[in-house]
Amino acid sequence: MAIWDPEYECMPRDEIRRLQSRRLVDVVGRVYENVPFYRQRFDEAGLKPSDITSVDDLEKIPFTTKDDFRNQYPFGLFAVPRRDVVRIHCSSGTTGKPTVVGYTKKDLETWSDLVARFLTAASVTADDTVQIAFGYGLFTGGFGLHYGVEKIGATIVPASSGFTERQLHLMADFGVTVLVCTPSYALYLGETAVALGLSDRLKLRVGCFGAEPWTDQMRDSIEERLGIRATDNYGLSEVIGPGVAGECLERNGHHIFEDHFIPEIVDPETGESLPEGELGELVVTTLTKEALPVLRYRTRDLTALHTGKCSCGRTQARIERLHGRSDDMLIIRGVNVFPSQIESALLEVEGTQPHYRILVDRERGQDTLTVEVEVGAGIFRDEMKAMVALENTLKEKLTNTLGLTPRLRLVEPKSIERSTGKAVRVIDNRKD
Repeated sequence: MAIWDPEYECMPRDEIRRLQSRRLVDVVGRVYENVPFYRQRFDEAGLKPSDITSVDDLEKIPFTTKDDFRNQYPFGLFAVPRRDVVRIHCSSGTTGKPTVVGYTKKDLETWSDLVARFLTAASVTADDTVQIAFGYGLFTGGFGLHYGVEKIGATIVPASSGFTERQLHLMADFGVTVLVCTPSYALYLGETAVALGLSDRLKLRVGCFGAEPWTDQMRDSIEERLGIRATDNYGLSEVIGPGVAGECLERNGHHIFEDHFIPEIVDPETGESLPEGELGELVVTTLTKEALPVLRYRTRDLTALHTGKCSCGRTQARIERLHGRSDDMLIIRGVNVFPSQIESALLEVEGTQPHYRILVDRERGQDTLTVEVEVGAGIFRDEMKAMVALENTLKEKLTNTLGLTPRLRLVEPKSIERSTGKAVRVIDNRKD
């Protein structure tokens, strides 16, 4: 099994820790010297850079949050002069001010190398043709993957997002072997390929998907429809973009690149560190970024950390595939509900399609949860008792999974809007 950078990806655990400690001391000194925000945070906490001597001191450092990025908009967290920033990306800003991130020339080289790591782990080589169906622009996904693929030496088809039929014709005509996009869009591509009669012309073998949480059941659906091996990768713009971690073909967790990042798992409510293997919120500290180093960034992503050596030979820690986000959690009549729970429950029942929508409303002061799910075309042609039986099975499954009984709507195939980017699964109509 190929490894892009075995020197670091297979480094003994004690050497990883020593390397992290050296780099942590360096980055703490740099941000204290060059970023007024961090200097103020340290001073308020009565903390000096000299107090941080190793990874063991990490918990002394205050957290950084997305609100800090917004409050320092646009360039308040940059640690280098603007003349050294060669690239700027940012979030869409749909929920407030966008979070702005910058890269030096060395940062871009690091980024490309990290993407090359997880692509190699997914078996991508210079012999592949890779179609990138992420949007190119301020979103980090398109360009992040582009230069990583280029680093490997594979052929790139920079299709960007949208124009689904054209995407599929390009795949067929160009002999594309690797698809890069969101998992929800991969599902839509597979569905459309069947409808257009193009499935037999596709030469896809691997999918490298990311940018949104997805379940094992959805992975199975994607693999079946596209005839590929589907892998997951993880990143976020505030840390670097795609390239923080990624699955190898063993698919027993995302290898997080610990020579560049320190991962922690904390209790999302208290911020206290949790032991290995326990589910909590991922916190990430960057060790090598120049333009925008971040200390203890609270990702809000829920996962668990494992440090055992993978059978692929890599020694760096692995994070489990995301269980959801702490800020995606819905509280319905006092019950905590995650969209990922609903997806898993729905797709375990035969007859459903991997397309659903969650509607949350408030009626007469009471929260209501409605789940819409597409079912196979044959269900609508069957006798009414088949529909009733499926509805009862789904309700029972959801009730047992969630601890409450939602309303359920079975809808016809293709009636729920498809997305070419991140899928919108939850519509919360409650007014506080």
